[in-house]
Amino acid sequence: MRAQEEELTTFFGAATVGITFDQGVVIAAEKRVLWGYTIVSKAGKKVFPITENIIVGSAGVSGDYQMLSSYLVAEANLFKLENRRPITAKAAAQLLSNILFSRKMLPFLTQTLIGGLDEDGPHLYSLDLAGSLIEEQYSAVGTATSLVLGVLEANYREKLSAEEAVKLAVKSIRSATRRDAMSGGGIDLLIVSPKGVEVRQFPLVEQ
Repeated sequence: MRAQEEELTTFFGAATVGITFDQGVVIAAEKRVLWGYTIVSKAGKKVFPITENIIVGSAGVSGDYQMLSSYLVAEANLFKLENRRPITAKAAAQLLSNILFSRKMLPFLTQTLIGGLDEDGPHLYSLDLAGSLIEEQYSAVGTATSLVLGVLEANYREKLSAEEAVKLAVKSIRSATRRDAMSGGGIDLLIVSPKGVEVRQFPLVEQ
């Protein structure tokens, strides 16, 4: 049983972090893509914009989280056409939870963070491969989770500004990749705020 758990863990090589701030959410991830213990890419993408108010970050098998992100984009667009209003972050998270739970016997090998800005403020949700759904102020997924959370718990506070949240997300990933061999390559970061979704990139080593 322990051997199976260790084998499953190798699929989740990542340092992916989500942080809420006073007017939105930041989700960031490093770029290393693994298959088992083999590095297959140093420029993988693990964060995705879903709508103008929802973003996603993942850890796991790249094909699985790419497919789930594409599915969410399609469902969000269909929802907007049918209801003439954008889907909320909570509804998108619940939809993904239902999808993951329906496949729990043959699961998608992915852990996911969904962040969004709704009428009642910013929201961040964490989901495991069986669809368990938890709302957090900050969270992390992937093999570097414990390393990232150590930095977040020491530095996070409520009502961060957008730039403070960005700096904390980058700091936590840089710190984690120094100790987690399954993470690396650079940092992709998405910010969702009243202005929409902004994309940024950072090197792993501060310049």
